[in-house]
Amino acid sequence: MPSSFEETDAWKTARELAKIVYGLCRRESLSRDFGLCDQLRRAATSVMNNIAEGWESVHAAEKKQAYNYARRSCGEVRSLSYILLDNPFITADEHSALLRHCVQAGQLASGLIRSVDPR
Repeated sequence: MPSSFEETDAWKTARELAKIVYGLCRRESLSRDFGLCDQLRRAATSVMNNIAEGWESVHAAEKKQAYNYARRSCGEVRSLSYILLDNPFITADEHSALLRHCVQAGQLASGLIRSVDPR
């Protein structure tokens, strides 16, 4: 069992997702769309931060709520990824990779949610 949120696969995956999003937002074409970049960065950062907040919470209900926010933010990044694809800020291959990271982070957040429930 990990002793800190930094050791969890969920947080590590969320960190990688944020890294990918920030890298995309540094591209010249996308960096000019301030609103889209801001929303993408906020959503990706929310995944990481809510996993950390949930991990650090002592109350089960707060843990579940934070993990659920993380999961929802994965969905937001996934949804925004289609704007990136359709406009086209990213290639189909890049989109597939971004979706894989979103889905994996969401699944791991779901696992954290389930881990809070009494057995």
